[in-house]
Amino acid sequence: MSDILGARQDDRDESRDERMDRNFVELLQELRVLQTGTQILAGFLMTLPFQARFTELGGEHRFLFLVAIVLAFLTTVLLVGPVSVHRALFRQHRKEDLVAVSHVLARLGLLTLGLTMASVITLIFGVVLGSVEGYVAGGIAVMLFAAVWWGLPQWMRRDRDAAATL
Repeated sequence: MSDILGARQDDRDESRDERMDRNFVELLQELRVLQTGTQILAGFLMTLPFQARFTELGGEHRFLFLVAIVLAFLTTVLLVGPVSVHRALFRQHRKEDLVAVSHVLARLGLLTLGLTMASVITLIFGVVLGSVEGYVAGGIAVMLFAAVWWGLPQWMRRDRDAAATL
């Protein structure tokens, strides 16, 4: 049996409110891990234009830098979003809505984080080794993120569903 968010209900003896509270707490724990790394990366990217050698970057690398900084900004907005939404909805008895919206924001934040990291890898390899190598490294990064962050959970879900039908 599935709940409103599409997740299978387990055998826990908890009320709907208790489950929503637990889901939100678990989501916040995950976001704490993501937020710190994302904010460090964004802060690092923000310092680059003020480095002496930044002016030596060509137009293509400057564009990649801007893509990376915009993605890092967007990732920060998405991953901190659940906290802001929680504050706005505090004591309004809308935990189910909060969990649903926060889940979407976290998933989008993971997507933009993967794209941020791939753009940074593309930029670094592009500056150090050349543009072609940079795009190859960025492509490999995207494939790795897709495999681990999307493919692996899909495979695990399918494997669990197949075992449940036996």
